[in-house]
Amino acid sequence: MRATKIKIKNLFGIKETELDGRSIEITGTNGTGKTSVIDSIRYALTNQSDREFVIRNGESEGEIIIETDSGLHIDRKKRTEQSDYKSIKENGKEVSAPETVLRQLFTPMQLDPVAFTQMDKKEQNRIILDLIDFSWDLNWIKEQFGEIPEGVNYEQNILQVLNDIQSENGEYFKNRQDINRDIRNKTAFISDIAQSLPDGYMPEVWESYDLGENYKKLQEIQARNNKIERSRAYRDSYDNKIRGIQADREIKITSCEKAIASERENLKADIERLKAEIIAYEDKLSTLDDRLGDKIKVIDAEFEKAKAELDSNVKVADQYADLEITDCSELQSEIDEAEDMKQYLNEYHRMERMQEEVRELKKQSDELTRKIELARTLPGEILQTATIPIDGFWVENGIPLINGLPVSNLSEGEQLELCVDVALSKPNTLQIILIDGAEKLSDSNRERLYQKCKEKGLQFIATRTTNDNEIGVTYL
Repeated sequence: MRATKIKIKNLFGIKETELDGRSIEITGTNGTGKTSVIDSIRYALTNQSDREFVIRNGESEGEIIIETDSGLHIDRKKRTEQSDYKSIKENGKEVSAPETVLRQLFTPMQLDPVAFTQMDKKEQNRIILDLIDFSWDLNWIKEQFGEIPEGVNYEQNILQVLNDIQSENGEYFKNRQDINRDIRNKTAFISDIAQSLPDGYMPEVWESYDLGENYKKLQEIQARNNKIERSRAYRDSYDNKIRGIQADREIKITSCEKAIASERENLKADIERLKAEIIAYEDKLSTLDDRLGDKIKVIDAEFEKAKAELDSNVKVADQYADLEITDCSELQSEIDEAEDMKQYLNEYHRMERMQEEVRELKKQSDELTRKIELARTLPGEILQTATIPIDGFWVENGIPLINGLPVSNLSEGEQLELCVDVALSKPNTLQIILIDGAEKLSDSNRERLYQKCKEKGLQFIATRTTNDNEIGVTYL
């Protein structure tokens, strides 16, 4: 698609001018209005301008009309007193979504190839990648990854988007690093816990071991053994106890006999002294034996009671004294081991929980790895099916290559030729190149660019700063 007519009126510094489809170079010193033609065409195509004032000073309306050999008619007006106007017609009919149609007519490289050669490599790469014709949207991203990855600029070309998704600065990569670090930390904790457990530790055995029930059983055995031992000791001390009871009886009887004997002597003495009381004392004397008998009976009753109680206790002891002592050392050892083993259960269960967490984290890490690898393989699949407008074009690790070289590695002349190739890559685009500031190029590169545009049949409009005070227009 070639421009057959470009008419500009009251835009920037232009009062009125009209161009046909021929290529021109506009020369002159700074401030003479060389760039106004280029800025007007850019404004017609993009509705944008870096200049503060688009309309020519003193006018209320500026207009540019572009007509092409394909029947496309572009009419854009900038107004001060009413709304701006635009009309995009194709073969006399207004087109829908006119701004979208205009954006499809050109690439940024066509509008300023000199600026392209001076861009940093990141911006150059972005522009080149935008040339790839591959239809995608956020739904396509969601179908591929199951979600819309965060931290990605989705205004970029799809290959740049995929490169950002898989890059080390991407959320997937950073999340995987965090998860893998967590896995390493938890694995180290698990190892520490495992080393602290006894060899052959069987948590299921000690988990189900009823410590309380076995404590109760041990206490019952110990109580029975204690009763047996006390019974044996009690029975063994029977003879000593009976002698003690008998000795206590004899001592009490002897004490009574001594008391009675003393009293008898005293009474005899008193009889001698107290003849008058002989009868009374003799009566009293006659009752002493009876009193002694009564006391002996009481003492004997106490003796029989104590002996009966002792015999009863010995009978109880006889039930246990001949029994065998139960060996509870094995049960005691088992309980001691259970107590020792149960203290490891909390740490063991903690280790189990962490192992499950590690398994889950590993799944997450593997899923992130899958998505990262997917983002790395998708560009190759896209390039197999996408429309690529430039011969020798490929993308590797998100970097566009031309004949195996990054764009930034191409010489200035090669980059300018690339701009021409891009302008010719799609037959439906407006095949025009705007070269603003051609003086920035070396003479050889400038002539090389002009010559290639001529050979390829491209219309170009170039500006070049010279020392001439008047604007010069040269048809090339």
